[in-house]
Amino acid sequence: MRARVRTEGGTVPMDWEEHAERLAEHVTDPDSRWRLPVAKVARHELVPRWWESDGSGRWVAHDGSSNRDAWAEAAYANRSLVTKVGPLHADHAEPGDRAEGRPTSSATLPSLVVRMLRHGRLGDGLSLLDLGTGAGGLTAYACDRLGDGNVTSLDVDPYLVSAARKRLADMGYRPQMLTADATKHVPGSYDRIVSTVALPCGAGLREVLSALKPGGRIATTLARTSMVVTGWKDRNGDVVGQVEREWAGFMLTRSGDDYPPALAELFTLAREGTGADTSTGRYPVVDVANAWELRSMLEVTTPGVEHGFATHGRTRTAYMVHPDGSWARAAAEWTDPPEVHQSGPQRLWDALERIRTRLNTEGALPLYGAHVRITPDGVVHLSRGKWQVSMGAS
Repeated sequence: MRARVRTEGGTVPMDWEEHAERLAEHVTDPDSRWRLPVAKVARHELVPRWWESDGSGRWVAHDGSSNRDAWAEAAYANRSLVTKVGPLHADHAEPGDRAEGRPTSSATLPSLVVRMLRHGRLGDGLSLLDLGTGAGGLTAYACDRLGDGNVTSLDVDPYLVSAARKRLADMGYRPQMLTADATKHVPGSYDRIVSTVALPCGAGLREVLSALKPGGRIATTLARTSMVVTGWKDRNGDVVGQVEREWAGFMLTRSGDDYPPALAELFTLAREGTGADTSTGRYPVVDVANAWELRSMLEVTTPGVEHGFATHGRTRTAYMVHPDGSWARAAAEWTDPPEVHQSGPQRLWDALERIRTRLNTEGALPLYGAHVRITPDGVVHLSRGKWQVSMGAS
């Protein structure tokens, strides 16, 4: 199979099969059922344009047709490619455009797509909902493995759905494609749901689980955590399973073209304010958003915290804000004990330090491998030994 690359002067062929084969060898085991689908999918056709960060918080658009070698290298590397930043999709970027904001869609790195598909325990004749179409990579792999008639792909973004539909059809895949806000309603019912967006506990998760058939299985991550949660739906409507002993980072679900504005005023206070409490922290400053186990446990104990992190020379500064008005700032040179400022109803840095003390004392946190029960209201109940906690209860 040979894809055609569009240029101003017409089209030229792109040989991609060897790239796809090497990718399949890299991200699957030799006996994996997903090896052939990865090798057969022309991933570059799903991502003709993408964004890359310039390191200063701004994004630069890349057009694959203008540089075939760079296109092939990016598309067939085991990496995620950001396709949309804020409301601007790379397909719609003009030459020289720079986007600012948070990524709102991507082509997920293939190894993670394969892992999520494996967690889904897919089988012949079973219906699959791919929740979070994005560029369409998971949909393509699933169509090749299960057949188009068993695959439905859903995204909140109409353009993502329409673009993926056309590009998948050009490859010969014609699954059912839906545009819907999964946190409000999921049309249809399915034997398997694999989500590559992080689902919020409570009402949003409730709507997704209502579309899972009794006896069906879901694989997803939970909002603001790196926890991969899998489980089977029992006859009572509960989903029973576990937190897998691995982690993944997916974007949050969204209901519109972009995420709501960040807590900008609180972040300003966190950057500049003098806290009601000032103290010296016990542990070095950490970039919490990228310390996935700490971040996950903090969401369990103190849900809703948002994070920032900056370095200036050897000085490292972490910021934490919460919708209730709480904020914290911790700054120090390298691994020195930080000066900590905190204000608001909660002491966010103290909450983080309690988690770090537990980790240092016990050698591990109880999250990974924990038992999971998700009740029909979308509340997630975690337990491990004597440790128990619920997420998403109103």
